[in-house]
Amino acid sequence: MTQLPAADLTPAPAAGPRSIAARRVFLDGVFVPATVEIAGGVVTGIRPFDADADGVVPEDAVLLPGLVDSHVHLDEPGRTEWEGFLTGTAAAAAGGVTTLFDMPLNSVPVTITVEALADKRDAAQGKLAVDVGYWGGAVPENLGTLVELADAGVVGVKCFLSPSGIDEFGHLDAAQLEAALTELAVFDGLLIVHAEDPAHLHADGPLGPHYADFLASRPPASEEAAITSVIDAARRTGARAHIVHVSDGTALDAVRAAKTEGVRLTVETCPHYLTLRAEDVPDGAGAFKCCPPIRDAANQDLLWAGLLDGTIDAVVSDHSPSTRALKEQGGGDFGLAWGGIAGLQTGLSAVWTAARARGIRLEDLLPLMTTGPARIAGVDGLGVIRPGAPAHLVVFRPDAGWTVDAERLEYRNKLSPWHGQRLSGVVAETLVHGVPVWRVDEGVLARAGREILAEPTAAVAPTALTGGGGDR
Repeated sequence: MTQLPAADLTPAPAAGPRSIAARRVFLDGVFVPATVEIAGGVVTGIRPFDADADGVVPEDAVLLPGLVDSHVHLDEPGRTEWEGFLTGTAAAAAGGVTTLFDMPLNSVPVTITVEALADKRDAAQGKLAVDVGYWGGAVPENLGTLVELADAGVVGVKCFLSPSGIDEFGHLDAAQLEAALTELAVFDGLLIVHAEDPAHLHADGPLGPHYADFLASRPPASEEAAITSVIDAARRTGARAHIVHVSDGTALDAVRAAKTEGVRLTVETCPHYLTLRAEDVPDGAGAFKCCPPIRDAANQDLLWAGLLDGTIDAVVSDHSPSTRALKEQGGGDFGLAWGGIAGLQTGLSAVWTAARARGIRLEDLLPLMTTGPARIAGVDGLGVIRPGAPAHLVVFRPDAGWTVDAERLEYRNKLSPWHGQRLSGVVAETLVHGVPVWRVDEGVLARAGREILAEPTAAVAPTALTGGGGDR
């Protein structure tokens, strides 16, 4: 794993502090008093707590490494009315996320060609509050050319095993899944997979306003069958595979077994699966619709168990917004509402609220939202505070509370399934490359983000075995 080069997209903003001290800094998995020294946007040293540092974090706050979110839909170019680099990266900064990786859909064009990636990069110019990298897509028509996307800078490619809901982004059948993994294995590329088996899904169409009817239309068997197919194909090809947004806790048994066997597999889950329950979804509430769906409390317990035992590698937002009209189309019919959760800004607070209720420490949660997603995206040096790492830092007040008001969120479309909920943990300030980019009650302060591009590939055979949306 190597550090991917970052290209600056914006004029250099004003300099940030040269040192930040806190009585609780997250270093090497524990909280300790320390002062973080910064120069040139990089952490240059760690020394004992100094009350005379340029910046001193309040006693009720902790200093965290910036979060990494490897699963975000910013929808630009082409569907910027859904979201965009300006609003999406602002929401990331407000949620303590300093690096995100943009999915190949739902933008237009979808990122399945080198030319489409260039369009996306052009659209990002001057708009980034946080660092952004890119996923490419694997669809039936671009199989055989995935190395070209990899060489253009994507960190991996995404496929669907069931219809994506976007006409421009087709799904792979079993033979095409095998072909994609075989192709990627040649240069040790990564395939990330939306794993639902269409044989177990009900046909699209009206379902009515009751969430239970939508939930029944996408049963756990669909995820279990698809995940098994990915495991089998990864085993045969030796390729690396990652399962996105796992919602079915029973599928984790197959994941555990595959990892024990040495299959090169990682998995993620999302804040909505860990904090929202099917039993609590109101009738006609399209803001809660995502695919695969939010399941019941007993299933949620299985997901938390998978986090604690290391089966799940990361917690990421799968921020997949759309317009209010699309979320409310059909007058509250769950079959017709667009699927996708807006959760980039609220993820840390929502998951921390649920974790502390379960007696889970913040220091045990943080790797799942920092170094875990960074490893999935293949980027070293992110999600940590250490000399040589980017000075991506977050001042977080873990015991402070706030009530989610969707209208005050940074998203382009002011929708959230957590609207009205009281959450624990307030992001007070976010720094990117040592520059303050967001502060509570002030909003966006600077556009200090850069883009992350993967290094060109080399044709290599797979090496040692390693452990590494709301989409329609």
